[in-house]
Amino acid sequence: MFSLTALIRRAAQINPHALATSDSGREILWDAFPQRIACLAAGLKDLGIRQDERAAILALNSDRYYEFYFAVAWAGGVFVPVNTRLAPAEVVHWLNDSGARVLCVDANFLPLVESIRDQLPALEHLVFLGESAPGNLVQWDQLAESHAIPDAGRKDADLAGLFYTGGTTGRSKGVMLSQQNLAVNALQAAPILQLQPGDRILHTAPMFHIADWCMCVGAAIVAGSNYFLPGFEPVQVMRSIEQQGIQKMLMVPTMINMVVHHPDLEKFDLSTLETVMYGASPMPESVIKRALDVLPQTRFCQAYGQTEAAPILTMLRPEYHTVDTESPFQGKLKSAGQAVPGVELAVLDEDDTPVAVGEVGEVCARGPNVMLGYRNLEDQTEATLRGGWLHTGDGGRMDEAGFLYIVDRVKDMIISGGENVFSAEVENVLYQHPAVAQCAVIGVPDEKWGERVHAIVVLKEGAEATEDALMAHCKELIAGYKCPRSVTFREDALPLSGAGKILKTELRRPYWKGQDRNVG
Repeated sequence: MFSLTALIRRAAQINPHALATSDSGREILWDAFPQRIACLAAGLKDLGIRQDERAAILALNSDRYYEFYFAVAWAGGVFVPVNTRLAPAEVVHWLNDSGARVLCVDANFLPLVESIRDQLPALEHLVFLGESAPGNLVQWDQLAESHAIPDAGRKDADLAGLFYTGGTTGRSKGVMLSQQNLAVNALQAAPILQLQPGDRILHTAPMFHIADWCMCVGAAIVAGSNYFLPGFEPVQVMRSIEQQGIQKMLMVPTMINMVVHHPDLEKFDLSTLETVMYGASPMPESVIKRALDVLPQTRFCQAYGQTEAAPILTMLRPEYHTVDTESPFQGKLKSAGQAVPGVELAVLDEDDTPVAVGEVGEVCARGPNVMLGYRNLEDQTEATLRGGWLHTGDGGRMDEAGFLYIVDRVKDMIISGGENVFSAEVENVLYQHPAVAQCAVIGVPDEKWGERVHAIVVLKEGAEATEDALMAHCKELIAGYKCPRSVTFREDALPLSGAGKILKTELRRPYWKGQDRNVG
């Protein structure tokens, strides 16, 4: 049986006197954690969160975010983490598409929620995650004043969470992940991360992101101690590692880059840091070389996957993070690693036939971590899961030892600083500007972000627009991280295929010349 709530009961059983969570002076031990979750679940149930009802959260990282996940599951509901970097219209879509009846929000996002409240017909209750709830809002700790209720018993194929991802048509898709999907994927990763009972784990990557959710479950699997930072800031991260003796954490390559190149790095004792998992975007070789040099005691694990896989498909184990030409493990650093246990990986051609070793095709996978489907999108679900395989949309090749190399992107997606940006969504916004005749949005190399969003624009005859004007236009309609960071204006029409599609491979080529792969 795979059950998220069973994991926390086991944690209380195997490590009762260890800290479960520690944040801003609030601490709770594992032996008290299930009881608190049972009480919070009762409060959520009183607000209407019962079997399959959705509860959303829009907040920065905290111990209450961690409690939210398990309390919703205990009540029998479905949790919906909301990206904190969305534009208001995008938040409206996520909440309305999910049909969330309850939204938990902190002080950082309460003004945004109040500004869109009249656009959310399904939303019945706001729960405030801060200390003093303004107005007539329910405060999070008040929910725990209810009498504990029995666990709803959600398990296996029961829906547990809706994690939204960007959509190639400009609309986000709700990825339906089951109790099994979420529990098993953490179990697949835990041995490679060498998670141990009592590990001190820092959450600085955003908790709305499914990658950090994997660390949340991993902590429950081993009854580890969870520490939290509201967001990423390199000095705060280094200080937390030193003061709290952090042993395990997740960072995206951009974060690692900012830490290992920080001028104050040597002022902090980071010797307790045993393992860093990274993912969401590939690691520049110069950054990992620097990390291995300045953090010699730290093991690095790369994880590759996507939300639809809950999220990990492959991992590059620590021993392969080496630049030693004499090492038997050298030569794999540019790969995304091998399939995690329980995942079957294949590289398929356009007819869904396996290609030969070393040839490029679409990366596909199957296993118990693959999603149930997309919410209310049957056609897209069928296309993505056709033939029993999850079609990732990534182009890759495998070597004779099963190491996966990502070489291109079939889906037109950019990964900038660990965030997925679907170029069609940005292009749809650019086309709403009256001066734009043609546009193509691509990812180009960027030292800080891995890839940055770049727009190539052809203006209408006689029309005028500046780079700043187009970027400002985009910022009014979509989240800032999706907006172009640079714009090139072109007089000639964009190159087209015989089918009339813009040839983005041709547009990318000059930017990625000399690179090992033409995605970040």
